[in-house]
Amino acid sequence: MKKVIALLSVMAMVLGLTACGSSQSATTEPAADVEPATEAEATDVAAEPALGRTTFTVGFDAEFPPYGYMDDNGDYVGFDLDLAQEVCNRLGWELVKKPIDWASKDLELSQGSIDCIWNGFTINGREDDYTWSVPYVNNRQVFVVAEDSGIAGRADLAGKVVGVQADSSALAALEDEESQENLDLAASFTDLVQYADYNTAFMDLETGAIDALAVDIGVASYQVASRNGGYVILDEDLSSEQYAIGFLLGEDELKDTVEATLLEMVADGTFASIVANYEEFNMAGLVCLE
Repeated sequence: MKKVIALLSVMAMVLGLTACGSSQSATTEPAADVEPATEAEATDVAAEPALGRTTFTVGFDAEFPPYGYMDDNGDYVGFDLDLAQEVCNRLGWELVKKPIDWASKDLELSQGSIDCIWNGFTINGREDDYTWSVPYVNNRQVFVVAEDSGIAGRADLAGKVVGVQADSSALAALEDEESQENLDLAASFTDLVQYADYNTAFMDLETGAIDALAVDIGVASYQVASRNGGYVILDEDLSSEQYAIGFLLGEDELKDTVEATLLEMVADGTFASIVANYEEFNMAGLVCLE
């Protein structure tokens, strides 16, 4: 009960903060010049590591930019990893970044090889399968096509070869038995090709091996921007959802601690300063913890 009260107190600090998708927002602007805490500063803030732990292992898809990916220097970077690093700085933990096979994420979590899944992880349809943090991103599933493909909307995808990541929210949307519209859409494809990662899928889209790709809007925005034109995102969405941090079911203490720290970052403007480093979020209007 004390932890619930403490968490509610932190949430109350966030002026006007409500669940993602709400019409309410903070009544003050976050400080634009706030920078994430340095390791030295983090030592002062968290002289004693929280919960008696020294490390925090985040499982992520290393080919899912801008949330988590490998940069040109061979380092794992991304929006979600930046958030996780700042949380660890404040709690006195060492962040361990563990790239995982997305299809094996549940096994990794249940075996304890990771402490959470933090990488564009969708709540919707999985509400009872994990212990979730508050949502922090409003996401949409969209279709990306070549600019000269002649595909202007969902109806034009009939008879086309469409790609999607295996075990992804986009695939779940296309197989959603509660959406006859999406089932009919998927049935109209000549083929639905599943990929282990989106980098390979975008390469096939570039070569014409597939005609369209169903993908998260943040990833689509990043990929389209990084390729300097030639591709467009269709206006008609496939589905909408929310991202949060997923913990092993019942891991409430760890979730509460990480979530409270994330909300502190929102309250003091650090969250907003990290968001500002990722133009893709400004383009897509995704972030909702503001």
